[in-house]
Amino acid sequence: MGRFIAGTIAVIVGLFVAGVIAVWLFKALLGAAFYLIVGAVVVGGAIYLYGKAKKGLGSGRNQRRIEAAMSTWKQRNR
Repeated sequence: MGRFIAGTIAVIVGLFVAGVIAVWLFKALLGAAFYLIVGAVVVGGAIYLYGKAKKGLGSGRNQRRIEAAMSTWKQRNR
């Protein structure tokens, strides 16, 4: 009878420890996934805004002025 109780307690403690470790690992993985998703959204938003700003500057007269200035700068700084 003593061995049965000791074995049962050992199994219960083992399951408890395994559950605690599993919950901790699950939280850590979800936290890492959350940070990866937030980072991807931030970087994607920055790329989107950069593209919009570049496209906004690159249309019409402004683009020709920028290209002329770059050409002049390149010729001066050979």
